[in-house]
Amino acid sequence: MIKSSLAGSTRRVASRRRGLQTAAAIVLLCAVTSGCGEQYQKGYILPPGALEQIPIGASQDQVLIVMGTPSTVATLNGEVFYYISQRSERPIMFMNDRIIDQRVIAIYFDRNRQVRRLANYGLKDGQIFDFISRTTPTSGQEINYVAPLFKALNIGQSSN
Repeated sequence: MIKSSLAGSTRRVASRRRGLQTAAAIVLLCAVTSGCGEQYQKGYILPPGALEQIPIGASQDQVLIVMGTPSTVATLNGEVFYYISQRSERPIMFMNDRIIDQRVIAIYFDRNRQVRRLANYGLKDGQIFDFISRTTPTSGQEINYVAPLFKALNIGQSSN
């Protein structure tokens, strides 16, 4: 009788131990995967409807009020304001970030500091693409300024 009682007690302890181990494994798994799907925004965050508030011919001051300070400025037959942003995600905690989207919003001014053209550059099929005019810029001064901005965003990023 003592042996069967002792065996039953040993089985219950072993069963509890397995239950605790399973619970600990679940807690650990939840802690490790709690970072699933994290997204990060770096650089400029475009306010909703901001580009619609900037008509062709708007003043440079109006652009600064709506868009804020540009990430960088260039001189290209007048001035150009560049607003640079990048979105990335990390599928699982401790993994490298993967770039989801990169954008360079360019606002071109004429010599009178009036908006001449707007462009929203991003990558489409590995090529720089303007999502406003729906065109891929050709080589020349304009692309020579935009291409290095995309390369600068990728410094230190993995090629996943």
